[in-house]
Amino acid sequence: MKIKVCQGVGGIIIVTMVTGFMLAYNSGCGERSSSSSSPSSHHADSPVAVTQRPDRPPTLILEGYTGVMDFKPLKMYCSTCALVTSSGQLTESQRGDEIDRSQCVIRMNDAPSAGYQQDVGRRTSLRVVAHSSLQRVLRSRQELLNGSQDTVFIFWGPSSSMRQDGRGHVYNNLRLLKQLQPKLKVYIISRIKMLKFDELFKKETGIDRKSSNSWLSTGWFTMAIALELCNRINVYGMVPPDFCRSSSHPSVPYHYYEPSGPDECFMYLLHEKSRRGSHHRFITEKMVFSNWAQTLNIHFYQPDWNPAAVISGLNSSSFSAPAGS
Repeated sequence: MKIKVCQGVGGIIIVTMVTGFMLAYNSGCGERSSSSSSPSSHHADSPVAVTQRPDRPPTLILEGYTGVMDFKPLKMYCSTCALVTSSGQLTESQRGDEIDRSQCVIRMNDAPSAGYQQDVGRRTSLRVVAHSSLQRVLRSRQELLNGSQDTVFIFWGPSSSMRQDGRGHVYNNLRLLKQLQPKLKVYIISRIKMLKFDELFKKETGIDRKSSNSWLSTGWFTMAIALELCNRINVYGMVPPDFCRSSSHPSVPYHYYEPSGPDECFMYLLHEKSRRGSHHRFITEKMVFSNWAQTLNIHFYQPDWNPAAVISGLNSSSFSAPAGS
């Protein structure tokens, strides 16, 4: 969902908000959140530990992710990653300890962990954030920014917002944030890399993103990034692509931290079927993820599902693609 970020007023707001918590952030630089010491919950299909592949270096240089201010490429590698969605499927899941046992924990936008640790874990290694979520991240600064010196932030957005010639208002705000909080690890996705993500979507779906009035979701970018830096990806809270087709599917909120918010399947179907305006194609993206998981080291939990069985079922029935296909 797109939210406009004001340029002039937004910059003033960021200065006020960021300077207000600089001291709190700097004083907490030596602290690090620890995993819960309580016994972990047991699930029959919990992921098993995976050793690092010997043919991969301990740190990868990931091209296309540029550091704000220093312009250096992102260097990161994880043997096992827990990709934690924002779905209401995670409510009362008791997956928190299991998630925190992963080498890296990946979250999206402003999804919190405080208050939801038993279900979604405590740790955050990487947070992928949409340009439209910048203000929400700042409003949740006490958790998401204060004490996040070990978290890598990757922001994505259209080139008009991320340009570095002084006219990209989101980039300007990120640069200001980095100046005031130099220890934050803030990166942006380059314009060339964004075009490659568009090309990947068209290659996998046959759909041109622009002509179909589609916006790639933060989930799309997060999964693609995880494929670059993780040996194994354990995805938590992502439903299979045929989940919302059943009239008997359980109703859960779109976000676990907004229990009174819209229904998850309502949002998925609304975006998938929309023909006017720009919308995410959540179900189409999940089809792609299912295909990838048949040959790549991707596994789905909460709910637990087998990509091969899902694809087989979809191939034997009709599945409509969004406009522009």
